[in-house]
Amino acid sequence: MPPDPSTEIFEAQRPRLLRLAYRMLGAHAEAEDIVQEAWLRWHRSDRGRVAEPAAWLTRIVSRLCLDAMKSARFRRETYPGTWLPEPLIEPADEEMRADNITLTLMVALERLSPLERAAFLLHDVFNQPVDEVAATLQRSPAATRQLAARARAHVRVDQPRYEIAREDSRAIVEAFFEACRLGDATALGSMLAEDATLRSDGGGKVMAFPNAIHGTDRLVRLYLGLSRKLGGRMEFLGHLVIDGLPGFLSRVDGHLQTSALDISGGRITAIYITRNPEKLARLTGA
Repeated sequence: MPPDPSTEIFEAQRPRLLRLAYRMLGAHAEAEDIVQEAWLRWHRSDRGRVAEPAAWLTRIVSRLCLDAMKSARFRRETYPGTWLPEPLIEPADEEMRADNITLTLMVALERLSPLERAAFLLHDVFNQPVDEVAATLQRSPAATRQLAARARAHVRVDQPRYEIAREDSRAIVEAFFEACRLGDATALGSMLAEDATLRSDGGGKVMAFPNAIHGTDRLVRLYLGLSRKLGGRMEFLGHLVIDGLPGFLSRVDGHLQTSALDISGGRITAIYITRNPEKLARLTGA
């Protein structure tokens, strides 16, 4: 049986649609559900009247995501403690990383309204023309430009990033883990930027810090306390690249977790720890 041309068209777009849905929602399963719904709508549509399938499918996925984000925002308002996007691990998800967004930017996107987030992602990240984005959002081109501009201001994407060589980042990752395990205050103080921030997501299922923790002194004291209590139960399980950031998988007090480090100028500026078992299911195969 010859391949169905309409199926081939959709499958060619599927990786990009999954990437868009994940960037909008920050969750793999929800992104897959959105793309599956887009497939059903594509299959039911009069495809002969669709002049530009890629634009049509982008519009459908974007609108489905906007609807999903309304309920997602409510869930996150009642989420136990800090919410972080589900870890996006490389190299298995290289196609998902084609947009070059980092975990730090994903966290910053949470400050945006759904419309601002959609305008920014569609225009600035997925390179959709303003007129197409406006049609998707059902706003005027002028209003769409304002949405994207406000989003840029909120996430400050124009700030230059210091790119660190992968081998150097691996060395920092290992040194950081050892300093945490051993409670080495001097080493921790030398690696952390003065305004470093830690965020951890346990989802109410495992222990995590409910609020972000800021500043080198507080972080050093925190890790010294953890070392005294759990240092003997910290196990390094391997290096990871987590949504563009160097990181690692570890087991702490019997629980798996990922840790992503944002490194600038040779120092750690942000630490993102995911402990929620539901968000690690893909990583563990559960």
